[in-house]
Amino acid sequence: MHRVLFCFIVAFLVSACSQIRDTTAVPSIDLTNLQPLPTSADTEVELLRVAIAAVFSPQGSAESYAPLLDYLSAKLGRPIERVQRRTYAEVNDLLRTGDVDLAFVCTSSYLLGHEQFGLELLVVPQVNGKTTYSAEIIVATKSSISEVADLQGKVFAFTDPTSFSGRIYPAYLLQQMGVVPESFFSRFFFTYSHDKAIYAVAEGQADAASVDSLVLDFALKRDPALMQKIRVIHTSPAFGIPPVVVSPSIRPQLRAVLTEILLNMNLDSDGLIALQVLDYDGFITSSDDNYQSAKEIESAVNLSKNP
Repeated sequence: MHRVLFCFIVAFLVSACSQIRDTTAVPSIDLTNLQPLPTSADTEVELLRVAIAAVFSPQGSAESYAPLLDYLSAKLGRPIERVQRRTYAEVNDLLRTGDVDLAFVCTSSYLLGHEQFGLELLVVPQVNGKTTYSAEIIVATKSSISEVADLQGKVFAFTDPTSFSGRIYPAYLLQQMGVVPESFFSRFFFTYSHDKAIYAVAEGQADAASVDSLVLDFALKRDPALMQKIRVIHTSPAFGIPPVVVSPSIRPQLRAVLTEILLNMNLDSDGLIALQVLDYDGFITSSDDNYQSAKEIESAVNLSKNP
């Protein structure tokens, strides 16, 4: 009797264990489906957003400024996002809202931004030992135009509506003559970069243009054939060079670090290479005094009457 009972119990336990094994799900691990581990939000590195005013065309800006931005990124230990906009005004809007931290802008962009929302001067580039540049009015080499008065009835290429050398200075010259672009030229248009304005004249799309002397030198060095296609008929007095600026909302510590890096670039072999791509000697500090003459001309030109 006891033996029969023992056998019954053993049979029951074996049956129960078998049922448990059959109904319990076994976890499956697929070692071929490997996924990266999630990154903690605490380890994310903040971007430095840098805007470049359209002095050069977008492609030209990307090529020219890439080594400098790569150098900044390496020195800061953080990624940099290059921000490009079509107009100078759009870049100033980004600086005003704090959507970009640092920007390479034109002279008038700095003057307008400083007046309107406290845009801050950081450093300025030095080129051939100088921190000044000029506006140069160019025409085709074969053109009969020899002075500004000869431009009456011609087609003129401005660069940007708020460009100092590419729009404000030539408008000032016409104002001194008692005329405005709308009645003086047969037609005018905007190229939205200085290199495009240069080629507009070289290729016959415009009779003349006013461009940044530094950009013109840069273009002639890289495309010597331009020397046979264009010539300068007017050079302005020297004005404060287009500066490097920062948003008024930038953190003081970051501002100080950026200043130190830029001021010491020419002492570093990698930094020197990046500077040479832009034809810069280096960066130095400056003050608003360097921009006083440009400010006086900008104040004299009523932009609302010359859209």
